[in-house]
Amino acid sequence: MAEIVTRAPATRPWVSGVTLLRVAIVLFALVAWEVMADSGLFYRGVVPSLSAIGAALVKLLSTGDFYWNVGVTAEEIAIGLAIGGICGVIAGLVIGGNRFIAQAFEPYLYYLGPTPKIVFFPVMIMWFGVGGGSKIAMGAVSCFFPIALSVAAGMRQIDPVLIRVGFSFRANAWQMATKIYLPAMRHPIVNGLRLGLGVALIGTLLAETKLSNRGLGFLVIQAYNSFNMPLLYAILVVLFVIAIGINAVMARLVRLDDARRN
Repeated sequence: MAEIVTRAPATRPWVSGVTLLRVAIVLFALVAWEVMADSGLFYRGVVPSLSAIGAALVKLLSTGDFYWNVGVTAEEIAIGLAIGGICGVIAGLVIGGNRFIAQAFEPYLYYLGPTPKIVFFPVMIMWFGVGGGSKIAMGAVSCFFPIALSVAAGMRQIDPVLIRVGFSFRANAWQMATKIYLPAMRHPIVNGLRLGLGVALIGTLLAETKLSNRGLGFLVIQAYNSFNMPLLYAILVVLFVIAIGINAVMARLVRLDDARRN
């Protein structure tokens, strides 16, 4: 009886090299920051040392007020992303599925998409007040455009065979959207949501820095006004970690879904 020999999957040697390069980049950035902090080239306190930022970060994470402000900002971003995301998906489906509508309306998305959304903030204040409504509106407006454009582009990449199958079964518009279009556009939708999340975060935080008494944006501008640079950088570190973590989770979910389907 022949012996069955199993072999371990071949490892990709460049993976370890990529990891080492990433670690080297982070270490270089940290060393460069510490050198700038000790060089005296900047006004005192503008570039604090890593130890000062670390101490401010520990103090920040040990206060309950910080987590309350995180919750406020997270709620505003989540609601804004939900509103802007749903509207963006619907707009993308309509624009990507109809050539006449695409030619009429898609140029406006490309023209208005790069426009800094903070210019609309005074209008949002007049419409929704100085509370959380104006911040949610800023997040929704910010994320609408990348999601709509990503979904519209994904619609044009759907295999025509799938669309003909849906029509052959006489599926209505809702069934075509839920059974054909959306499942076939997982990656464009997720990519649009990732881009939308980034700009929604930026729009909400900018709105909080302009007019707010709560949220992470308020903490940032408060630290800036009091010239507490270690605290300012500590808050920025937290924001970076949150954004990276959310993107990593979304990418992981996409990979798991692909593995399940394959």
